[in-house]
Amino acid sequence: MASSVAFSHGFPFDPGYGYDAPDALLNIPAPPAPDGFDAFWRGRYARARAVDPRPVLGLAEEERDGVRIHGVTYASVGGVRLGGWLALPAEGPVRYGFVVGHGYGGRQEPGRDLPAPLPGAAAILPCVRGMGVRGRVDSIPDLADEHVLHGIGSRDTYVIGDCAADLWCAASALTALVPELVGAGLPGGPRLGYLGESFGGGLGALALPWDDRFGAAQLTVPTFGSHPLRLTLPCAGSGEAVRAHHREHPEVTDVLGYFDAATAATRLTLPTLVAAALFDPSVPPPGQFAVHNALAGERELQVLTAGHFAYRGMAAEAAELDANRTRFFGERLSPA
Repeated sequence: MASSVAFSHGFPFDPGYGYDAPDALLNIPAPPAPDGFDAFWRGRYARARAVDPRPVLGLAEEERDGVRIHGVTYASVGGVRLGGWLALPAEGPVRYGFVVGHGYGGRQEPGRDLPAPLPGAAAILPCVRGMGVRGRVDSIPDLADEHVLHGIGSRDTYVIGDCAADLWCAASALTALVPELVGAGLPGGPRLGYLGESFGGGLGALALPWDDRFGAAQLTVPTFGSHPLRLTLPCAGSGEAVRAHHREHPEVTDVLGYFDAATAATRLTLPTLVAAALFDPSVPPPGQFAVHNALAGERELQVLTAGHFAYRGMAAEAAELDANRTRFFGERLSPA
């Protein structure tokens, strides 16, 4: 069956995957959690929170749109030191805090992720291990198709788990550097916001259920949703490397169960805005919608015409999403 969203494209598969939009996509369930799923993630979170991030704030590199942007480095699990950027209000106190995840190509610069959705916000934009100009680690490949397979033989060595920990440690670095946010997660204290797109969206779904420092999230075209379904769907993204590996190593299914963003979303009670696409050659839409459908808390959906694909009307949809993001976080995060 052809997709209801038709674009001229050169892919040897239908990036709409034959789903009529959006009703059929809203019925895609999450896979059940494997044994020990919650204990596995709570243990990883506890180890990450025990890390002293020892953040170092660099000199200001840029000022625009009301924020001053600094380089930053911080420590994460496994003795790895990572970098990224920290944006602070150019004037006035910090009123909100955000952690901003990146896509599966890393982050070479802050880009359009700044300014954060709310005025007076501080935002840390980490490069997780192996990804981006400031996340390079000698032992970890920096190409998405290789990175997504690094350590995949075991749930304890799979790089995706450590990347989620890098987000937790980035939040620790943010609260260490910004006194107004030091009480994040404590009774009466502020709560952080999370923004993540594609790879960053999937990592957010995996990381956020266990961290009470956060109060709301936006996940845009999130990856890693419903691995059993993803393994049946060809794509042009990192999921194709996982599919190829699975054909030679079917036992990897057991590991992937612990890194399923849709399964994790069944534990995610934070108010969450999901932007999911009807047509996406890199992250199959059924997986994106599986994450939205599984959310255990308040959820809001913006349906995008396409993801990871240029199309007419894309700028207008992006502007609409920006406006929804500002409203959504403004209604759900209290200022510090």
